[in-house]
Amino acid sequence: MRMGRILLALSMVVGVVAGVRAESRPIATDRSTVTVYAYKSGLFSAFAHDHVISAPVAAGSVSEEAPLAVEVSFRTASLTVLDPTLDVKRRPEVQTRMLGKDVLDAAAYPEITFASTTVAAAGANRWKVTGRLTIHGQTRTVTFDTNRQDGQYHGSVLIKQRDFGIEPISIGGGTVKVKDEIKIQFDIALR
Repeated sequence: MRMGRILLALSMVVGVVAGVRAESRPIATDRSTVTVYAYKSGLFSAFAHDHVISAPVAAGSVSEEAPLAVEVSFRTASLTVLDPTLDVKRRPEVQTRMLGKDVLDAAAYPEITFASTTVAAAGANRWKVTGRLTIHGQTRTVTFDTNRQDGQYHGSVLIKQRDFGIEPISIGGGTVKVKDEIKIQFDIALR
C-alpha cells in the first residue's frame, strides 16, 4: 500500500514538472544558416586558402519561455565547402578530406548536435548560452552570446578542433596548415 502511494506521488510530481516545460518552436531550417570558418596558418599560408563551410540545420527547436532552451542538429555529410576563392576544381578534394577520416569522419560520426544547459538574459534581446556541443563523437561545453534582431537569433562561437579529437590538417611538413581554432557563425529563424 505504501509503495502504491509513493508511486502515485512520484507520477504526480513528474506530471507537474512535465506540464511546466515551456513550449518550444521548431527552427526554420530553410531560413537558417550556420557557417564555419577555418583559417590558414603556417610559413607558406599565403599559398593556402581559408575555408568557408555551409552547415545546413537538419532539425532543432528554441524555447523562448522559461525555461529557455535551444537544441540543434546537423548531418555531418551535409556540410559543404563553399571556399569562394578556391578553384572550383579543387573544392571536391577539400570536401572529401573534410568529411573523411582525417577530419570529421562523417561515416563514423553522422551527426553534430548542440543542446543548451543554461540560457541567461544578458540585456534586451541578448542572451548568454551555455550547452553541450558534440562533434566527431566528442562532447564539450561551449558558451557564446546571441542576440535577436528582426525575429532571428545571431551569434558566433570559437572552438578548437583538438578539443573534439580532430587534428587540424597540415601539409608540407606544417608549412601550410589549418588553425586549430575555428569560428561557427549562426543566423537562426523560427517557424
